[in-house]
Formats: sequence, structure tokens, C-alpha cells
Amino acid sequence: MSETLLKVEGLGKRFGGFIALDNIELEVQAGERVGLIGPNGSGKSTFVNCLSGILRHDSGSAQFGGVALEGLPAYRRTRLGIARSFQLPKPFRSLTVAENLRIPLLYTVNGRGGVHLTEAQIAARCDELLRMVALDGKAKARPRDLTQIEMRKLELARAMAAAPKLLIADEAMAGLSHSEIDDILALLFKLNEGGITVILIEHIMRAVMAFSQRLVVLVAGHKIADGLPQDVVSNPEVERAYLGE
Repeated sequence: MSETLLKVEGLGKRFGGFIALDNIELEVQAGERVGLIGPNGSGKSTFVNCLSGILRHDSGSAQFGGVALEGLPAYRRTRLGIARSFQLPKPFRSLTVAENLRIPLLYTVNGRGGVHLTEAQIAARCDELLRMVALDGKAKARPRDLTQIEMRKLELARAMAAAPKLLIADEAMAGLSHSEIDDILALLFKLNEGGITVILIEHIMRAVMAFSQRLVVLVAGHKIADGLPQDVVSNPEVERAYLGE
């Protein structure tokens, strides 16, 4: 029996009079692969920002591993085990690719109680992560020297360097070719097989359907569907949200 890793109850967020999220309920089990989809403006990014601590939700509650997230700053949530990649990669552009991976190892992994990686262990972990995302030949390169897919891979490697229990991949495949999408999917499957729970936010339905064990749909700040992918995509309410009446 899987344990509940993430539990969200009645989560709400407003921006003035605009309701961005309304009474969102969600449970994610350890080891799950969950797809989170919805039209532009549906509240997906707001939801993730509330979970990761970039935004503060206005109502409801969220727990991660049984720990209440309310009041915790983003860095403490990362130390708990929540990591995310950004739709627009945000590496430290003045640092090399390998140095970018050192930051979460130093300040997240070594910031956890009872854990302290030595310099040799940090270097070895950087090498391991670079090999995992096929960037081992670019360790000394600057982010400006990377291709688009290499930037996506660096973004995922930076998230993985934090040694998360939950990875939220926010449109990690946007703008990539068919084969590049397959490369990212293979990487996400590999991470999940290694025990990482993954929430995939993506507009590319081929990728979402291939990856997700479960599909959650947000529309205009409401959760309108949650279930097996084949059932969700045939839901009339979901079809209306994407295709109109």
C-alpha cells in the first residue's frame, strides 16, 4: 500500500477579485506519475507556485510527507523534498553547468539535518547527474552555450540535485522536437523508476498520455477531473474545456 506523499485540501488562491484556485483537493501517492493539464490560465502554475512556496495560498491546507506546508518558505519546502523545474529554465548564467548543480547540493542537501556531503561526494554527485542527463561533456560550459534541449536537461538536473521525493516538471518539453520529447520522457521514467514521485505539467498530450498513470485537469481554477488518463480525456467536461461546445 502506497503512502500519501502530498495531500491538498480545499486550496484556494485569489488575486484581488480574481479567483485563481477554488477549493482544490488532491492526493498524490509516493511513487506516482501524475499528469496535471488544463488550458492556459487554468491555474496550473498558480497551484505549483503555492505548493513550492513562491506564492502563499489564501485558504485550505497542504501537507507533504505529513508535514504542514503553511508558513514554510520555499527553501524549507525544497529541503523537505519538493523540487520543481521551471517552464523557462533559470540557471545561474555566470556559473558553469557543473557549478549550477553544486548550488542545490550545498544549500539543500547539506542544509538537511544530519546530512553533509564532502567536496569529493559533491563532485561525484555532479558527475553522476551530468551523465544521467547526457551533459557530461558540457560540465565546464556556460548555460549560454547550451542548446534548448540541453537547457531543459540542465533544469531537470538542477531539480534532481536537491535529492527530492517529489519532482514537479513544469512544461519540460515545450518547444522540443519529437525525438527530444522522447529523450525527456525517458529521463522522467528513469527518475520515477528510481523512486521519485513526478507531477508532469504539460500541453503535449502525447507525452502526458504516455507518462501519466493518473490525469488531473484544472479549468478556470477548478479541478474538473481526476482519474485514469483514458477516462479523463473522454470526459465530456474535459472535451468542452479544450474543444468548446
